[in-house]
Amino acid sequence: MSYDDNNIFAKILSGQIPCKKIYEDDFVLSFYDINPQKKIHALVIPKGRYSNLDDFSINASSGEIVGLLKGLNIVAKKLGISIDTGKGYRALVNIGEHGGQEVPHLHFHLFGGESAGRMIE
Repeated sequence: MSYDDNNIFAKILSGQIPCKKIYEDDFVLSFYDINPQKKIHALVIPKGRYSNLDDFSINASSGEIVGLLKGLNIVAKKLGISIDTGKGYRALVNIGEHGGQEVPHLHFHLFGGESAGRMIE
């Protein structure tokens, strides 16, 4: 999956499409999913042009990798779902066609506020 500069997350990052922002720093942007699947459903995306986790892990700088991981934790704490502030959460990333990825920009889903249920049924 190659990067598409016209994908919805690229447009959110450029300010062409608004979002309900949760957190932003030099490395990540987090916002609420417009079609939530759980009580709390947030997205965390890197600001770089990475189509998926494979692309990111191969091409991102060490700073970007650390920034994304720390960003995930910061967002979970802000939402009150981290182990420190809540009862836990599920972090999900889809990669490619068989993984169910729909937008060609790396993004993590954070689900919380209720049981995430079984992983795969």
